[in-house]
Amino acid sequence: MKIAGIISLMVTLFVILSGCKKEDSDNNASMTSVHNETESHNNGEACMSCHNSGGSGEGSFNVAGSVYTEDLSTANANGTVYLYSGQNGTGTLVATIEVDGKGNFFTTASVIPAAGVYAQVKGASGNVKNMSQLFTSGNCNSCHGVGTAKIWVN
Repeated sequence: MKIAGIISLMVTLFVILSGCKKEDSDNNASMTSVHNETESHNNGEACMSCHNSGGSGEGSFNVAGSVYTEDLSTANANGTVYLYSGQNGTGTLVATIEVDGKGNFFTTASVIPAAGVYAQVKGASGNVKNMSQLFTSGNCNSCHGVGTAKIWVN
């Protein structure tokens, strides 16, 4: 009876501990930023340095970055990033990504075609800024805020 009790206790502990096991980051998670959400972090850092296949961040982002106001230090929350096939919001609208409540935008969806896209950022105020350069990498903060000006709109 004593052995049966010990075995029962061991099985119970195993079930509890394996059920509470902290899972490794889920790089297959489907994630896209939404207005007013405030769970994102690390504004201005290259999101995809962690949020990549095998990385420490949850989800493998295909497009990610941060948006600021003109002062380049205040996060600009709840805007929208549009990806177009043509410059200045022309051509086909390829994707729409909402900027969250902390000024970050991200998606794990494969939204950038091999031919590339042009970005347009619309602030919550309705003001718009366009990126005049075609890009094929959605790792926005790897350039913006490093060798290129931060993404901003008022």
